[in-house]
Formats: sequence, C-alpha cells, structure tokens
Amino acid sequence: MQFTFHSNASSSNLEIDGDLYKYLIKARRHKVGDIIPFRNLNDNFIYYYELSFIDRKKADFKLKSNEEKVVENSKKLHLGWCMVDPKTVEKVIASLNELGVDKITFIYCEYSQKNFKINIEKLEKILINSSSQCGRSSIIKLEICNSLKEFLKQNPDSFMLDFSLNHIDTKIDEVKTLVIGCEGGFSKNERKGFLDEKVVGFNSNLILRSETAVVSVSSKILV
Repeated sequence: MQFTFHSNASSSNLEIDGDLYKYLIKARRHKVGDIIPFRNLNDNFIYYYELSFIDRKKADFKLKSNEEKVVENSKKLHLGWCMVDPKTVEKVIASLNELGVDKITFIYCEYSQKNFKINIEKLEKILINSSSQCGRSSIIKLEICNSLKEFLKQNPDSFMLDFSLNHIDTKIDEVKTLVIGCEGGFSKNERKGFLDEKVVGFNSNLILRSETAVVSVSSKILV
C-alpha cells in the first residue's frame, strides 16, 4: 500500500478501529513508533503519522509532518459509460482508476436495463482501495445521467466508440470525453447524435464486451 486512507487525515491526532485497525495492527503488524503515510483524498497532501498507542481494539496516531504530492495521469479522460450490470462495473473500475480515468458518467441509454442501479458508495470504497495501492492522489469522479441526449447537452464535444473506419489511434490527442455503449450497443437514434468524425473504433472486426472495450480504449488513450 502506498498510503492509508482516512477521511480525517490532516488533523493532529487520529484514532483508528474496526477493519482499519485489523489491517494496520494485525495484518501489517505496525508497532508504536512506526511512521505511516495517510491521505484523505480531498487534498493533494500525504500526512505522516506516528503510531503512538495500541490497545486491543483501537490505535492512536500523532501527526508528524505533511508533504504536498500530486500523483495523477497527465492526460484527462471522461468516460460516458452506458449503464451495464453493476457487477461488471465493480470488476473493472479499479483498473480504470489505476489507468488514470478522471471521471465516469453512467448513462441510461436506450438499450440499458433500467433496473440496473449503481451503488456509488460501494464503488468509491473500491476506488479508495485502488488509489491506496497504486498511489493515485484522487479517485475517479462518479456521476449518473438519465439519457445520452442529456449527456451530450452537457458534453457536446464527446466522441462515440463504435464500429468505424476512424481508428481510435488517430484521434487519441483529440478525445477528452468518450461514450461507450452497453452490451446491446447504441440505437439508431443515439448514433444520429454524433457526426461521422466523432465516431471512432478499434482496428478489429471482433465484437468486444462493454467492459473489455472500456478498459482497452482507456489504455490506448491514457497509457
């Protein structure tokens, strides 16, 4: 782990218990006097705390120093991901966080199943753990949008990932916001919302699952 998350990191004292206590004290076997880096993921600082006290269920830390340290991808990518099964999102969102995706807006497209509900709180826990491991100083920002039409009003310069002779490799520097379809793809009406030059595709004839497409295209643009 590159750091430990605590929402109160920056305060002069921290008290931990529960799962975090079990992880730091029981699993990592930290002892009194150890210096441990924390982030609150609301600012760009790492806070270094000294473990000052341990009992059977909790531990106390004292702030020793802090350091501003921004660890982010130099490129920004906003994904408009048409709603898929939340379990699918949970499988790949840590990878997207590690790649440096800045923001994901989950869109209820015409072929999305309307009964799918994204649990933002659960995803943020996954993202916090991901950033703690990869060292990223933030997590992906998450939003939900009711339709692709509404999303395009808010993000008029968006590109669409679909079958196209415009290969994504030739547009990497232009793509800042990209819409990825759900398992059923896009409807004819949704495709009409994009000019031909705003539709990009892979140099492949294979049909990719939504989660494969979203990780693959993010890798091409960001890494």
